[in-house]
Amino acid sequence: MYTVTQTKVDVRVRLVSDAVICVDIGGSVTGSAENALMDAWAQASAGTGHAIILNFTGLEYMNSSGIGLLITFLVRANRQGHRLLAYGLNQHYRQIFELTRLNEAIHIYESEAEALAAAE
Repeated sequence: MYTVTQTKVDVRVRLVSDAVICVDIGGSVTGSAENALMDAWAQASAGTGHAIILNFTGLEYMNSSGIGLLITFLVRANRQGHRLLAYGLNQHYRQIFELTRLNEAIHIYESEAEALAAAE
C-alpha cells in the first residue's frame, strides 16, 4: 500500500485484484495536489493491472486545475493501455464530468463493486 498526504489531499493506492488498482482520493484536488496525484499515478500504473479505479468518496473539493490533473491521468492511461473508471462522485462533480464530457472517457459507477465488475 502506498499513501501520500500533501496539501489537503489524501491519496492512497491499493491493489484490488490482479487486474485492478484503486486510487482513493480524498480532500481537495487542486493544482497543489499535482505531486501527490502524479506519485500515486506512477505507483498505480507500475503494476500489472489493466484498469485503474478512481475512488472519489472522500473528495471534498475539486477545481479546474484538479480537472486538468484528471485529464493528465486520462492521457497517461490511454498511452499506457489502462482503462480509467470512477465511483463516489457526488451529484455536483457528476455534472462537471458530464459538462466536460469526462464521463465519456472515465466511466462513472455508483460503488466500488460496480466499478470492479466493469473493470474485470
